[in-house]
Amino acid sequence: MLEGSRCYLRILTEEDASVFTKLVLDNKEYWSIFEPRHEASYFTVRVQKEKIRESLYQMRERKEYNFGVFDTETSKIIGHISLYGIKRLPFSSGFIGYSIDELASGKGFGTEAVSLVTKFAFDKLALHRVEAYVSPRNTSSIKVLEKSGYNREGLLRKLLYINGVWEDHYVYAKIENEF
Repeated sequence: MLEGSRCYLRILTEEDASVFTKLVLDNKEYWSIFEPRHEASYFTVRVQKEKIRESLYQMRERKEYNFGVFDTETSKIIGHISLYGIKRLPFSSGFIGYSIDELASGKGFGTEAVSLVTKFAFDKLALHRVEAYVSPRNTSSIKVLEKSGYNREGLLRKLLYINGVWEDHYVYAKIENEF
C-alpha cells in the first residue's frame, strides 16, 4: 500500500473486481473521451476480474503494478493508476497511466496518486525514467503531470486510435535525478 494524505493506493485483487467494474461503468462516458473504445464485455465483472488476474501475473514478473486509488476519508475506490511496460537495463523505465472518477476529479487525487507511484518507481523499483502519454486536449491530465514534476519532451503524432480517430499525444517524463 502507498499512502498519501488525501488518498492511498492499493494493488487491485480479484476481490476488487465488482467495485472496480462499478467504477468503470460509472465513468464509461467520462473516460471514453481520452481512451480507446471498449467492447460491451469490457464492462463486466468477469472481464475486469481477468484483467486484474493478468495484472497480478505481470506484477509477479515485475513488469506492471496496477493500483486502485482510494479516498483516505471514505476508503472508497475513486480511480486507478498503473505503472506498466517496465523495462530493465539498458532502459530502466516504465509508463504511468491513470483515471480518476469524474465526481472526484479536480480535487488533487490524481496529482497525489501520480506522485505516490513515481516515488514507488524510483525508490522501490529503482527505475531511471517514468513516462506518460497524454492527449493535448486533456488539460486536466497535463496539469496533473506538470504539478508532479513531469516535463513535456515532445509530440507523438497519430499515436493512439481513440473513438475512430488517430490522436496525437504528448510524451511527458520524469528522470530519477529530478525526483
